Amino acid sequence: MTQFSRPRAVTRVALAVALSFGAGVPLALAQDQGVPQMPAATPAPTQTPRGVQGPESVADLAEGLLDAVVNISTSQRVEGRRSVPIPQVPEGSPFEEFFDEFLNRQDQGQDSQPRRVQSLGSGFVIDPSGIIITNNHVIEGADEITANFPDGTKLTAELIGTDKKTDLAVLKVKPEKPLVAVPFGNSNQIRVGDWVMAIGNPFGLGGTVTVGIVSARNRNINAGPYDDFIQTDAAINRGNSGGPLFDMEGRVVGINTAIISPSGGSIGIGFAIPSNIATSVIEQLRQFGETRRGWLGVRIQEVTDDIAESLSMPKASGALVAGVTEGGPAAKAGLEPGDVIVTFDGREVPEMDDLPRMVADTAIGKAVDVEVLRKGERRTIKVELGRLEDGETAAASPASTSPAEPAAPTAVLGLKLSELTPALKEQFKLADTVKGVVVTEVDPASAAAEKRIQAGDVIVEVAQEAITTPADVVAKVDALKKDGRKSALFLLSNASGEVRFVAVRLDG
Repeated sequence: MTQFSRPRAVTRVALAVALSFGAGVPLALAQDQGVPQMPAATPAPTQTPRGVQGPESVADLAEGLLDAVVNISTSQRVEGRRSVPIPQVPEGSPFEEFFDEFLNRQDQGQDSQPRRVQSLGSGFVIDPSGIIITNNHVIEGADEITANFPDGTKLTAELIGTDKKTDLAVLKVKPEKPLVAVPFGNSNQIRVGDWVMAIGNPFGLGGTVTVGIVSARNRNINAGPYDDFIQTDAAINRGNSGGPLFDMEGRVVGINTAIISPSGGSIGIGFAIPSNIATSVIEQLRQFGETRRGWLGVRIQEVTDDIAESLSMPKASGALVAGVTEGGPAAKAGLEPGDVIVTFDGREVPEMDDLPRMVADTAIGKAVDVEVLRKGERRTIKVELGRLEDGETAAASPASTSPAEPAAPTAVLGLKLSELTPALKEQFKLADTVKGVVVTEVDPASAAAEKRIQAGDVIVEVAQEAITTPADVVAKVDALKKDGRKSALFLLSNASGEVRFVAVRLDG
């Protein structure tokens, strides 16, 4: 089964090498005759443009970069665990005393003692004074970190800071003389098809050079909130994690971090963190020992084609605000659920995934213009950004509300609806603060069922208008049908407090 994995090294590796030989010299077609002929014995030299069939050689480039790439070895103390299951012996059995004595010896033996686990990865020097970059998952949980240099030097590394969201870590060593360092390049300038070179420590073998091309950009592999990976077919294996991906000018344009592999080895699908994402994180870790990202305070979801149609948008783009964090920057500025953020700080928001990166890269406390589409109209709202790390630990204070009055069930679009009552809140385990109309039954053949609406969901809004009774839902749906709309945009909440927008077809 294909899986994503972090390409860090294993402790013991068995290698098998297979050699294959070509069956003969390929034939070339003569230009005028349509018959195959052998190539001339001494063909005239031809000039191949650089980059058409690959670089002629990367030897000079690699020679100048190898000394800046290091092997990262870590050790971690873990508690010993019994390797053999405890046998169940009947009480009073003649073997009971024997097993008790055996297990006591096991508890005092090597299996129950704490032990050290070692692993290997890669890293690279960006400052001659001793600053080294690697992946967070390479050093996570380590008690000791050692940087092993190509000349045999081993230096104990101090952890300056880590960021799990981008899988980056900054280390510092104290060398006796300045180290060979490499510069960062601009990952935004690389194109699909450009040649790149990876240097790292695959399977603990030591400095290894591989060459390939940029296979794709802006890859989202669900590794974190800021996924924007460079995909390459340069061989990346376990142990390459944290190593650099160079362009043909010797600049670091990516940091190798993950592979897709059914077997754990390279199949030509590797991923690197773009340098333009890494540099800002690294600078914060060096300066503060932690990240300090901008925070908007919204929960967002993708604008799908049917949601775009329900909002009368010409095309699906931007980020749909599904919820606003109480007390957060967006709430204070007046952003509302149902707003579609189309520009942020003067930049277009092409897709939902682009917005978190834009916000995170913006300075804390900066007042930015956020352009939203609200009920068919564009408006610009000034928002002063907070700090993400503070927002993640802030506790929301629930507001109080009075329970809704009971009303008769109503059916619309395959949904049976009822006003929220204390009994229904208890039945579906809904929060006391939730407002709207509760779904009590769903026709499995309806368009609503296709959108995974289920009993216990609460309809908070229809067409970006708050509703309080089932009659409100029916009236909104009827009005949309008269306007010739194809779908109705529902804002739903569930028992776990999650909110989401769904566009339900009106002809379903």
